[in-house]
Amino acid sequence: MTLVAKPKTRRRKAAHPLRAEAGRGFAPWAAAAGLLTPAVLLAAVADRWQGGWAETRTELHSVLLVLVPLAAAAGCRQGGRERRRGTEELWGTAVRLPLARFLASALPVALGMAAGYLVAAAGALLATWPYARGDRPHLDLLPTDAVVLAAAAVAGHVVGRLIPWRAAAPLLALGGYLGLALTGRADTGVGRSLDPAIPVSEGLVPVVWQPGAMAVWTVGLTAAAVLAYAARRRWTALPPLAAAVTAGALLVGTGDGLWRTDPVGGRQVCDTSTTPQVCVNARYGELLPQVTAALSGVTGRLEGVRNLPVRFEDHSGEPRDGEVQLPMLTPIGWSVVRGRLTDPEQYAWEAVMMLEGRGDCPELDPDLRLADDAVEHYLAPSPAEQTFDELDAKGDEERRRGLAQRRAARAALASMGGDERRRWLSAYFESVGDCGASEVPAL
Repeated sequence: MTLVAKPKTRRRKAAHPLRAEAGRGFAPWAAAAGLLTPAVLLAAVADRWQGGWAETRTELHSVLLVLVPLAAAAGCRQGGRERRRGTEELWGTAVRLPLARFLASALPVALGMAAGYLVAAAGALLATWPYARGDRPHLDLLPTDAVVLAAAAVAGHVVGRLIPWRAAAPLLALGGYLGLALTGRADTGVGRSLDPAIPVSEGLVPVVWQPGAMAVWTVGLTAAAVLAYAARRRWTALPPLAAAVTAGALLVGTGDGLWRTDPVGGRQVCDTSTTPQVCVNARYGELLPQVTAALSGVTGRLEGVRNLPVRFEDHSGEPRDGEVQLPMLTPIGWSVVRGRLTDPEQYAWEAVMMLEGRGDCPELDPDLRLADDAVEHYLAPSPAEQTFDELDAKGDEERRRGLAQRRAARAALASMGGDERRRWLSAYFESVGDCGASEVPAL
């Protein structure tokens, strides 16, 4: 009798529960939501952040207003899965501990949301990099924002386990959005200090420990809720709860001190070869050649003219003595889009308006208004000047008379010799800021 040996069969190693949940459960959809939601929101307003590192940080952080409630809703849906399937009692007979089963179900969704957000953030940073004109990437809030999303998903999972109602997930998302929106609109208060999705101005940076304290606050509360629900020894929820309370007290006690002015925004980069000199904020220092070129027609025609400010300034606060404010480069999306001045001619005209300094005048002396128009026409005419002239030419007699006076004043200034024009302009710029009758020579 011949004995035939049976071939050896290899026992397939069971997949880890986390791997199974991550590959076949709700986690891939959560990751897609964490990626696509910020991608769509950021793409819709790309003009106002692409090209500014601080603006990119602000927009990435602001999407938490939508993503945190969405993460909580995703976790809530995952948490109620066993009740919807009717397998809750069957899972209760499993050998694995309740906390292990909870984490195996909750963590893939939480990590998927955080990973999707981080991928979207990396894409936004890469989209900004070619157009950035100064400053540096602001990554201080990014890790904490990802942790907050993961914590929200896990906290939502606890809610889903406790509340079997199918509408719990959308209601949790709605309530979370309204809560974050209301605290974000408050000027001060406890909620504002503890809100992980609070709006952040481009000119501010957090103090060194603020992101860590915010992470401890959110993760501590979430860990306490998880341990109170699923741990065998529920007293183990006390240490993370104590850590969260300590971090929250530190955040609330510091209040407005959680944020400070970005030191880069207090510096300027200047071109001293022009009159007036041209300075731009160091956050956009590489825009200086574009700004100088846009103002070259103005500064060239002002060479040799007296009574001018020393420089155009672009720092926070009011201009100092001998300075005049540079036309605004921010917010990004208006004068500057993707690292380029959108309308150099308009920008030059705005610079002339700053030199005149009459923005606060309720009314102007008629002769002064004629002089202003002639100076604007000579230094940097408004792109809309021709359009308004054509409308006045078709208007009533008073408008046509006003147009004739403006054209005569423009022609008088343009016909002056170089020395005469410089003397006239020097006298004109002595009237900066005046609203009534002045000593400006008539044209």
